[in-house]
Amino acid sequence: MTKILVTGGAGYIGSHAVVELAQAGFEPIIVDNFVNSETTVLAGLREILGREVPCYRIDCGNAEALHEVFRKEGDIKGVIHFAAYKAVGESVQKPLAYFHNNVGSLITLLQVMKDEGVENLVFSSSCTVYGIPDQLPVTEATPTKPASSPYGRTKQMCEDVVHDSSQAADNTTHTILLRYFNPIGAHESAKIGELPLGVPNNLVPFITQTAAGLRDKLTIFGNDYDTPDGTNVRDYIHVVDLAKAHVVAVQRLLDRKASEVVETFNVGTGHGNTVLEVVKAFEEASGQKLNYSIGPRRPGDVPAIYADATKAAEVLGFKTETSLRDALASAWKWQQSLVR
Repeated sequence: MTKILVTGGAGYIGSHAVVELAQAGFEPIIVDNFVNSETTVLAGLREILGREVPCYRIDCGNAEALHEVFRKEGDIKGVIHFAAYKAVGESVQKPLAYFHNNVGSLITLLQVMKDEGVENLVFSSSCTVYGIPDQLPVTEATPTKPASSPYGRTKQMCEDVVHDSSQAADNTTHTILLRYFNPIGAHESAKIGELPLGVPNNLVPFITQTAAGLRDKLTIFGNDYDTPDGTNVRDYIHVVDLAKAHVVAVQRLLDRKASEVVETFNVGTGHGNTVLEVVKAFEEASGQKLNYSIGPRRPGDVPAIYADATKAAEVLGFKTETSLRDALASAWKWQQSLVR
């Protein structure tokens, strides 16, 4: 089986990508420092796949440790780079940590890949690179504007690093940048899902924890945006759909079908929902009534953004399959599995 290194593979999106890679016939190798994840995820992966997934507890900023993984495993054909700090709000409070970790780890990884002769990279980018767009939906050609948070700026910087390094005379790396939107939901088995450490930074785990009685109430950050009901609009994509997009991207690189050294794709549903619409859809999917209130706007939040997913459909042959309601139902099933 073709070996694919998955950095951050014990995280939320990474763990689902590991499942989809394995089920597509690849051999995923996890690298994770477990700063944003739990080792219990490995047990969930074992239950789903029926076998252990190799996992190395190292930091992607540690070049020597990364070299050891490549050399021990041998013949790794590609890398999916998820490993990064990921909370918009937290990045406003800790910008230096975000720049050091997110940008620094990518630079280290690219150098190690070059040294080890590994030529294929799928990079976990984000719709935050668009900043506050002038028009919706955003396409891959939409100009990137100043990001609204240090997190978004790290993704912009990482894309710049990839593009600039691809222009080097001795470059051999081919990269697909996946700009994705808001992943939600969990694996149908409820063995893996979103597992925030401490107070959740994302909407859906805060919703499910509130419904489960772990939080007193959900605070919606602002209802005075220029949107249909005043709350933020986002493009919510089921995490399993998103994971499958990474498998398609890996295969495209391995098959040398990429038309450019660096390709960029939006990965979303192509439809935006307000926070209040998500709350209502969750209540319908779960039968639970949510206690929520309106609070002030949160620093770093973009009023509205959602994808034009045409390019991914036409070039990658990728389309999302799961409805918002079904994605929220899977998130609730996962939450219930945690509190029993």
